[in-house]
Amino acid sequence: MPSLDTLVVFTVAAVVLNLSPGPSNLYVMARSMSQGPRAGLVAAAGLFTGALGHVAAAAFGLSAIVLASAEAFVVLKWVGAAYLVWLGLQHLVSAGSGLGRVEQAPAKPMRHIYRESILVELLNPKTALFFLALLPQFVDPSAGSVAVQSLILGLIVVVTAIPCDVLVAFSAGVVARKLSASPWIARWQDRVSGLILIGLGALVAGGERPEAVR
Repeated sequence: MPSLDTLVVFTVAAVVLNLSPGPSNLYVMARSMSQGPRAGLVAAAGLFTGALGHVAAAAFGLSAIVLASAEAFVVLKWVGAAYLVWLGLQHLVSAGSGLGRVEQAPAKPMRHIYRESILVELLNPKTALFFLALLPQFVDPSAGSVAVQSLILGLIVVVTAIPCDVLVAFSAGVVARKLSASPWIARWQDRVSGLILIGLGALVAGGERPEAVR
């Protein structure tokens, strides 16, 4: 079990990191702008679930095995990037199909958004690398099981991300809902959401491999 001092310092660091704008914030924002705060919250829940998978993988060394192989890292990176781009293109096609009418595109079921969000997080190698780079800095082998300490610290990271994602979901969703009164702006909401997702895909694709796999 990590010491109290370690937990306090790590929690502060996790809060600061989660408050800094990043890919997860942008993803939740894209979902909220497209389909309202509820969709953003569901997306945040999916990201949280996917992050738990990364925490478990990092704690038990599975991520280290993947990141130790340059080929595995590249495959994971490109699959994740392609998935984000595909989701973004869906938004752009949906926006384009509504040019000649006022109705908005059919809302995507929340269970679909949840599943997609889990995949987005699981297919992001940067999340795996983040946990592998951060957790060992606060783990003390003399304080007990390294796996248990890593799980505790990883849970702190994902739990402290929830308030930030909730704030982003509501803020972006409320603004988008007010703007959607205009059919022209409503179509541009989907375009912006799509471009954000495609940009995230490009960000993932452009990520460098960790030093261990070079």
